[in-house]
Amino acid sequence: MSERFLAEAVVPGAESSVPLLRHYVTLVLTAAGHPDPETMRLVLTELASNAVVHTRSGSPGGLVTVEVFEISDRLARVEVTDDGAQTIPQPRQAEDDANHGRGLCLVEAMSARWGVRPGTAGTTVWAEVLTEEAAPPTTEPTRSIDAVEA
Repeated sequence: MSERFLAEAVVPGAESSVPLLRHYVTLVLTAAGHPDPETMRLVLTELASNAVVHTRSGSPGGLVTVEVFEISDRLARVEVTDDGAQTIPQPRQAEDDANHGRGLCLVEAMSARWGVRPGTAGTTVWAEVLTEEAAPPTTEPTRSIDAVEA
């Protein structure tokens, strides 16, 4: 099966948009025949929350764009594009008593692959996630940072 575009949603960069996106992605994947979108729901929640909290998307008038792709009948990709920030998203080591800072480590652990595509108008963080129950991966997930095209 070749990759297939399933859906796109553009929402205000507000915390209240995150549950809406979670529900939307669940409906899209279920309608496309993916039996277990729960891991994708978790990954999408982290990526969308990061876009709202850590980028210009969370400012008044900011937007978050989510695109959903089917890679195979058991693998899907979600892409979350924000309005840009001063830094490139990357996992970090959170302090034991910190309330935040573990989201991208979670995305990395739950995804088959994930990465970041910096752009001129914003940054896209994407993740490919199994959408059916499967054995835990036997290899480390891979991460990529794509070069910005001039």
